[in-house]
Amino acid sequence: MLVRLRLCMRCNLMIRTQATIVLCAALFSASGLLAQEATPPAEKAKPQAMDPTAVLDEQQWKEVDEVVDRALKWLAAKQGKDGSFPSIENGQPGVTSLCLLAFMSQGHIPGEGEYGDQLQRALDYIVSCQKRNGILAAALPESENISRAIEHQIGYSSVYNHAIAALALSESYAMGGSDQTKQIKPIIQKALQATYQMQDFRKKSKDDEGGWRYLDDYDDVDADLSITGWHLMFMRSAKNAGFDIQQERVKRSVEYVHRCFMEDRGTFTYKIGYRNRASRGMAGAGILALAHSGLHESPKAQAAGDWILKSGFRRYNEMGDVKDILSWGDRYHYGLMICSQAMYQLGGRHWREFFPPAVKELIAHQNVDGSWKAEKGHRDGKYGNAYTTAASVLALSATNELLPIFQR
Repeated sequence: MLVRLRLCMRCNLMIRTQATIVLCAALFSASGLLAQEATPPAEKAKPQAMDPTAVLDEQQWKEVDEVVDRALKWLAAKQGKDGSFPSIENGQPGVTSLCLLAFMSQGHIPGEGEYGDQLQRALDYIVSCQKRNGILAAALPESENISRAIEHQIGYSSVYNHAIAALALSESYAMGGSDQTKQIKPIIQKALQATYQMQDFRKKSKDDEGGWRYLDDYDDVDADLSITGWHLMFMRSAKNAGFDIQQERVKRSVEYVHRCFMEDRGTFTYKIGYRNRASRGMAGAGILALAHSGLHESPKAQAAGDWILKSGFRRYNEMGDVKDILSWGDRYHYGLMICSQAMYQLGGRHWREFFPPAVKELIAHQNVDGSWKAEKGHRDGKYGNAYTTAASVLALSATNELLPIFQR
């Protein structure tokens, strides 16, 4: 059966990489890092045991596999000679990293198998983007030190490129593969130091303590949930891969995530104090951050899951259905990628009600060539179809659990 084949593929890869992946709970030890939301057991939502693959039947999973296969073939055909996948310079190596993660979410790894050589070139390209200060960003000027005196367009994109690229490197390292993959340890370590330095930027407000923001002094806020979520994922991934992570930094970042939750709206805001900055992507980012903290059953995560269900992704490339959403800040493919992984972490009715409609929309709107079209009129449209295609593949790949960072 298809489901059985999917599980066998997952188990085979997990067994091969088990020695390099630390158990999920190890990120937060018994030192009390989760004590800030010590909800009594009776008040917590009870986990709903279910087979997450049961939300689709065998024929539907076959369609998903065919759709993903076409997408990966399209991406492979678009890869550049330098190993990158097409996007603007400000989107690199973040877009190439998302493409690498998309392949890896389907069991393909650098140096091995059908796409092994191409993925190794992608990995090499990502490494080539690291500056002397440790930041992974193609458009960032070369420098020994990390400075906030950067032009805004480069300043805001660089922190995303760095966190996403560092996550891709860490996941590649954890999953093994070629000897070259195993040689990227010092690159990841240097990237970690850069992440630490950016977290330590002086904050204008105590509310922003523990979070991350741009490489420029853009406005009155010095942290946002969007970029903080990616840096937290990177640190979690590095911990899984065996790197020594400073637990106090994790504690501070999770405390920031908690402060981003809006009790009266039941979801997370992009920036503290900006109550009109709700989006599907931020709801998913908050859930994932709590899940990576071991708080899958947190009332905040459950409430944000309910908010996502109310919003939905039922109209392709359009906004959700709740008035809280800020139109210019909501992105369909990006939000779907984040929310799919987040709702999978929640499981139960959240996953059951979320995934089938999302699958239906993605299957119905895949281009003939295998890609998904970037949003017109949205800020993310400039990053191109490789970006939206990689995001769509990652959204469809949640149940595979092949990427250590997204395992339940």
